[in-house]
Amino acid sequence: MATNKNALIRYKHLDSLLSDRHHYYDINDLTEKVNELLQDEGFHTVTRRCIEKDLVYLTERPFCAPIKRFKHNGKNCVTYKSPSFSIFMQEMSREERHLLREVLNTIGQFDGLDNFEWLDKFKSGLGNTRRRQIISFSNNPYLKNSNLLGTLFDMISNKVVVRLSYHTFADQTIRSIDFHPYLLKQYNDRWYLLGAADSDKAILHFALDRTDEVEPLPEKKYADCPEDLSERFEDIIGVTLPKDKNTEKILFWVSSTSKGYVETKPIHGSQAQLRGEREQQLREQYSQLEGGAFFTIDCINNYELIRELCSFGKELIVLEPSSIRHEVFNRISMMVEKYLENRKLIQ
Repeated sequence: MATNKNALIRYKHLDSLLSDRHHYYDINDLTEKVNELLQDEGFHTVTRRCIEKDLVYLTERPFCAPIKRFKHNGKNCVTYKSPSFSIFMQEMSREERHLLREVLNTIGQFDGLDNFEWLDKFKSGLGNTRRRQIISFSNNPYLKNSNLLGTLFDMISNKVVVRLSYHTFADQTIRSIDFHPYLLKQYNDRWYLLGAADSDKAILHFALDRTDEVEPLPEKKYADCPEDLSERFEDIIGVTLPKDKNTEKILFWVSSTSKGYVETKPIHGSQAQLRGEREQQLREQYSQLEGGAFFTIDCINNYELIRELCSFGKELIVLEPSSIRHEVFNRISMMVEKYLENRKLIQ
């Protein structure tokens, strides 16, 4: 009987792969995956013959694993008959169950979404009873295609390549792309999917309300994200990261009316209020701007930044750089022109 440490580590990894219902593995895939995990943990790799012996051993006592074999696209695949089976089944402690119930109550905003039905079953299995809501997150229940959230959450969690069918607002033609999904991000009450195309590893994003269909491609090999996606949002507002643009220091004035809002809810994480000698210099330079406060942010210029700066109307004036100031001015000027063109209709 094999009882050495290396064997137990292989069994642990095989157990995880055999219960995976989102990928189809044959013996070669299992050998490759197990060896990748062994190398990551500093262990020697093994042969395909070793993995074959491990599979046989898992079907015997003490594990008695219910393994089945089936054909898919010409591959002889191996899996557990039941995805819930594990050779390492354990009961949760009372403290773990209590903590999990609290977490499930907190993320209740996902109730009723496709592919999250398991959440309700999980709550029921924990003896979770409905109680008064004590925290509410921003949520748009009328967002088109919000049902795709559960599907995409499942695909990202299990590293499955998908075929996205999508369209744009400007063009209703439906296009398709084989896509490696990495992250679901919410911005301005809309959900976006970030990932990489199969043919190009550049990071792309798609709005869920313009996504028509998501088809899993379990036979395709998933490519992990080569970067920390959280870092790409440090220099932008929203989700659009333009190519070949650098971070700019943006100086703006906010009126006394809106100063408190901007202080307590910064436009960007880099926001800083200018005080002391620098503030005095700016008050002398822009003497026509009475009261209020001066702020800076360090951002890459994108569509969302300009829209955010324009959203304050006359309460926020961009001072530097001139390129962003002109862009905001042009956006507001076009809006004024539209109102003037249609003033007879809106009087």
